Amino acid sequence: MLDAQGDVLYVGKARNLKNRVTSYFRGRQHSVKTQALVQKIANIEVTVTLSETEALLLEQTLIKSLKPPFNILLRDDKSYPYIYLSKQDYPRLAYYRGAKNLPGRFFGPFPSAVAVRETLNILQKIFKVRQCEDSFYKNRSRPCLQHQIGRCKAPCVGLVSDKEYAEDVRHTVMFLEGKNSEIHAELNRAMHTAAEQLQFEQAAELRDQLAALTHVQSQQFVEHENGNADVFGVAIQSGIACVQIIYVRGGRVLGNKSYFPSMQAEETVAELLEAFVPQYYLGNKAGRDLPQLILVPELFESADALAQVLQQEEGRKVAVMASVRGTRAGWQRLAQTNAEQYLASHLANRENLFQRFESLRDALNLDEIPGRLECFDISHTMGEGTVASCVVFEHSGPVKSQYRRFNIEGIQAGDDYAAMQQALERRYTRLKKGEAKLPDVLIIDGGKGQMKQALQVLSDLQIQGVLVLGVAKGETRKPGLETLFLDDSGSGFALERDNPGLHLIQHIRDEAHRFAITGHRARREKKRNTSVLEDIPGIGPKRRRELLSHFGGLQGLAKASQAEIARVPGISKKVAEDIYAALHNV
Repeated sequence: MLDAQGDVLYVGKARNLKNRVTSYFRGRQHSVKTQALVQKIANIEVTVTLSETEALLLEQTLIKSLKPPFNILLRDDKSYPYIYLSKQDYPRLAYYRGAKNLPGRFFGPFPSAVAVRETLNILQKIFKVRQCEDSFYKNRSRPCLQHQIGRCKAPCVGLVSDKEYAEDVRHTVMFLEGKNSEIHAELNRAMHTAAEQLQFEQAAELRDQLAALTHVQSQQFVEHENGNADVFGVAIQSGIACVQIIYVRGGRVLGNKSYFPSMQAEETVAELLEAFVPQYYLGNKAGRDLPQLILVPELFESADALAQVLQQEEGRKVAVMASVRGTRAGWQRLAQTNAEQYLASHLANRENLFQRFESLRDALNLDEIPGRLECFDISHTMGEGTVASCVVFEHSGPVKSQYRRFNIEGIQAGDDYAAMQQALERRYTRLKKGEAKLPDVLIIDGGKGQMKQALQVLSDLQIQGVLVLGVAKGETRKPGLETLFLDDSGSGFALERDNPGLHLIQHIRDEAHRFAITGHRARREKKRNTSVLEDIPGIGPKRRRELLSHFGGLQGLAKASQAEIARVPGISKKVAEDIYAALHNV
């Protein structure tokens, strides 16, 4: 579906194309988002494929390349972390993220790096398999600190036999495969055998392993029968959707991850899954570990086609199911409960932010709630590396994709008024040309002087409808003591320290300051890593080398006269004059 300019609005597929397309134009009541889509449709292009699986693959390719605004878009290009067990005489355990092309075994995926590191920490305490880098391992002449604190058996210096280390590795693999009960039984038998043979130290060590393993088992919130599954839960409310995925590997729930996909035309759970699940598995194949089972709350139209595509690509059977019983039903309930809780938390945060916007409207006596705020700030060190920042807030919070920085040039060092004027002129000249929407409120971090610059720039550019708000810090510069200005002639006013509108102003001001100072530091460091000679026309690497070699460095060159500089081979009087002027700001 395309708009009048030929831009793609929506990509979809259907077994029955006529029914699918006509459903958008029938007289029944549609959602607001679907109505907005239909109003923009100017043309529809159709591609016929030989099978439903081909249609599914084509749809995912087009969505990924075109990013249509009315499709659900999954922004998740990051691969998932794994635990990697190397294939060596003395294997090592390691955190790993990336393509699984190394020799050895991979366990996961884990929902986060924290989950991986927690598991590695547990394994290090219980089974003491080494986790050090190979370069560190090969160059040891004595045990490291990990051995001294009882977390490694020091295979690097031969303090553990091959058989004992291999047994620890085997138990580690069993743990990662979810065979905790089998490990427990083996360790228990070994402990009693060691005690009967009067090997009490070994029995005590096995007893401690058993205790640690029992403690870990008691902390695991879910552990059931063996199986690998990705379990989806979906909650939709107030136009916002939360997709929760619970990762089950070896019968153990490794963790969960939440997504809040951009949702436009889709409304029902089945429609959301129809758009989300294929993107999740087909959009970033390298970063996914495909389980045997995909559990969803409702079956969607392309579920069978997705299962066929995944089976063809993986070379093994993959099932997509909705109605399950027993343990699997418990996993589904867990995923759905998490989805609802995460969505409730997300909505609460947005509601709090919206309440701050409402409070700002009341504080500024506006007729409507402002929908878009912009805030500017200036950062420099004694006039060096001046950078201006512009940050944007909407009802959803910071819109970081629309943040902008401006490197200020051609002004007197330390002139904040001129810097603010230049940044505003560059920003609002672009906005006037349609680069982005104009803000409802322009917040200037500064007093009347900075505010005057903003009003003058808007007047010169003939921009109307933007309210300018100046924010001056109090005498002690503590939050809550700010003075606010709505024009450059009044005395200003203050809000109560607990006013939500003031909190919103403080938030966007602090974000603008953070963004400005980050850019300033980067620019300053970049400048300090370059030589002043690089900015002089006609001075290339060879001449710079000759000058620095002749005078023993930049300090010696700075003390030299024009005549002394001209004596350097390859430096004419004119070039010497330019060098002297650049070094002394003449």
